Amino acid sequence: MTRLSLLVVLVLGGRLMADERPNIVVLFADDAGYADFGFQPQARSDMKRLTPNIDSIARDGVRLSAAYMSGAVCSPSRAGLMTGRYQQRFGHDNNIPPGYMKSGLPLSETFGAKRLKETGYATGLVGKWHLGYPAAFHPNKRGFDWFYGCLQGSRSYFPYTNKPTANRVLQENGRPTPEKGYVTDRLGDAACRFIVEHREEAFFLFVSFTAPHGPLQAKPEHLKRLAEIPAGRRRRYAGLVVSLDENVGKILECLGSNKLDHKTLVIFTNDNGGQTKTGANNQPLRGRKGQLWEGGVRVPCAMRWPGRIRAGSVIDDPVSSLDFLPTFLALAGTRPKPEWKLDGINLIPRLAGEVDALPERDLHWRGGGSKGPIAMRRGPWKMVHNRQFMGGRPQLFRLDRDLSETENLADDHPQMLAEMVKRASAWEAQLVEPLWGKGSPR
Repeated sequence: MTRLSLLVVLVLGGRLMADERPNIVVLFADDAGYADFGFQPQARSDMKRLTPNIDSIARDGVRLSAAYMSGAVCSPSRAGLMTGRYQQRFGHDNNIPPGYMKSGLPLSETFGAKRLKETGYATGLVGKWHLGYPAAFHPNKRGFDWFYGCLQGSRSYFPYTNKPTANRVLQENGRPTPEKGYVTDRLGDAACRFIVEHREEAFFLFVSFTAPHGPLQAKPEHLKRLAEIPAGRRRRYAGLVVSLDENVGKILECLGSNKLDHKTLVIFTNDNGGQTKTGANNQPLRGRKGQLWEGGVRVPCAMRWPGRIRAGSVIDDPVSSLDFLPTFLALAGTRPKPEWKLDGINLIPRLAGEVDALPERDLHWRGGGSKGPIAMRRGPWKMVHNRQFMGGRPQLFRLDRDLSETENLADDHPQMLAEMVKRASAWEAQLVEPLWGKGSPR
């Protein structure tokens, strides 16, 4: 039995004190490309050496080559990760539109932060929220003890010269903070402050960076440093990634200087597929943010826990962001209750090396309600049906041979296609229509 598995057994057996449970830190990038981090084998040459701190997480831990988000855009993917449930079950298919202030992620749903808080974890959220604007939907009301960030989905990286809308202001537990400094740096500093203040207790920290989501406002010194990248969108985007990496390094250094690195699970990943319209590179994947091709839902992902996860390892099994919460709950010493109806699985046995593979299962995606695109993966097979297009037919791909989804095998494997369409339809029958946006009855 590995040290990681033994730890989980002891935790679940109730024999570890709360301060012996691991800390959990999630470092969440925004709209980054699949090929835009050095630890990815597909990394493009212009980005290969720009992310040493992010790359160190994979080097010192595990790279998950087939990691997926449950949504292809910002707010839905966060809704799925935060609840451990397919967000389409509660109508969160789409981004909350700007100006839609009536609602947010339904109050009937419970956040993982609240579940962890109930076990004694200190909980903090730094950065982008994008899950509801009214007071009842504020992070402090959804299980986070401390929130430092903005409610909106994006904002300027530099201080606003005119008074910004309230939801774009960086706030601390509802109190606006002064407009000063570069936003990515401010978020990194805030994350370190939370770590230092809670270093004596078990904590869960979700750092939701806005970088490299637009606007493409890189620091001048980074643009100068990146002169080898042709001037324009790609260079500005790369500058945002450099700032992201610097602040990931700042957080990792903070964990180390406080002697917490060996008792902290660190996860780095991205909220959805890269937005190629703003400079991201998803090669060799097809598609981009907002689409159900691999380029819209497959994301870079690495996990580090020194002494618990074998350094330099790779897991090729399909993994979902829906798996994060069941994994966190196991580390916190609790098990999901059946009535919670979580959709993910506990990854600890796989991370610990106790099993050679995760159980085969269906992974599902849908966007824009019952008339929008739908997709599913099972084993190496993936079905994509872009129903929003007139005459669109289900397509079938084998990802272990065709990661770029270029060869439609629907006519060659009609039985496999029919089975996947049947399973996707059974899953969709459990869902509701979106509460807002595309496909909403409103």
